[in-house]
Amino acid sequence: MNKKEILIKINQLYKIFGKDTSHALELVKNGMSKDELLEKSNCVLGLNNINLNINKGQIQVIMGLSGSGKSTLIRHLNRLIEPTSGEILFNNTNILDLSIKELTQFRQNNMSMVFQKFALFPHKTILQNVGYGLAIQGISKDVWAEKSVKWINRVGLDGYESYFPGQLSGGMQQRVGLARALATDAEILLMDEAFSALDPLIRSEMQNILLDLQNELHKTIIFITHDLDEALKIGDRIAILRDGSMIQDSGPQNIIMNPEDDYVSDFIKDINRARVIQAKSIMSPTNTKSSGPVISDKMVLEDILQIMSDAPSKPVTVKNEAGKVIGKIAMPNLIEGMKRPKSQGTNITG
Repeated sequence: MNKKEILIKINQLYKIFGKDTSHALELVKNGMSKDELLEKSNCVLGLNNINLNINKGQIQVIMGLSGSGKSTLIRHLNRLIEPTSGEILFNNTNILDLSIKELTQFRQNNMSMVFQKFALFPHKTILQNVGYGLAIQGISKDVWAEKSVKWINRVGLDGYESYFPGQLSGGMQQRVGLARALATDAEILLMDEAFSALDPLIRSEMQNILLDLQNELHKTIIFITHDLDEALKIGDRIAILRDGSMIQDSGPQNIIMNPEDDYVSDFIKDINRARVIQAKSIMSPTNTKSSGPVISDKMVLEDILQIMSDAPSKPVTVKNEAGKVIGKIAMPNLIEGMKRPKSQGTNITG
């Protein structure tokens, strides 16, 4: 998908929990902090003026520490939580204006959710769990069973149709949850800490499965996580929240190279930059081929350094996916790329 098309627009979204939220909202809009609001009004600030565009067919990661508002935000998208103020547009329709009947149809047809703790029905078979969303739409059993088997096989669980969730490992249960979400063919996938309950190796495997499926299906995925490594691996864009406010929203490379403030800088300080930063982020732009090797614009520093170690004086040429020369990298570029950045910087294409 070359041209980015905005599917979801979140505009000036606020959520305040407690009594007299109208007065509390006024206080927040006048600059009152989360802690001060709690102290003076006994209200909790969940979201503070969130503005976010989510592109169609991309993975938008929303991350932050516990209490940052990330799970609160994702639950607004299907109106499990109602906002105090603001709007959420899906294809230019404000979902906050939908009637109960329209909202039910919207949830059934446009959004699926994958939960952290699987949320499978223990008394239903794997086939019944995966087909549940289709069954409640009134689709005949033969049709939903056929579609369910397709997705069970697609996530690597062929042969497990008649098993029950309790007979499967945690990783296998989460595959069932993913298959169930995909079976309804919803355009949007909401994933709230979907892999955080899994062991590291299984978690990495599930991330790879998700990326493989995304390369094929091009769903719009909103993925909640507190793990920056996970965010960098799967996200097309990353929005970082703190105390209900959005601190930065940009591509993974820009997050690493140009953190918005000290909070984001602290978030990324332990990242292995050599394994994350790509050629496009450190190259000097040019359309002229250098004398050294030719590399992809997505090659990471660690691999570039290995290539350049044989002839460190020869810059390498950087090409994009279309094979066009877009830059060159010399040893000073590599050295600069390894430095921890200051809080502010010049934006790059993420």
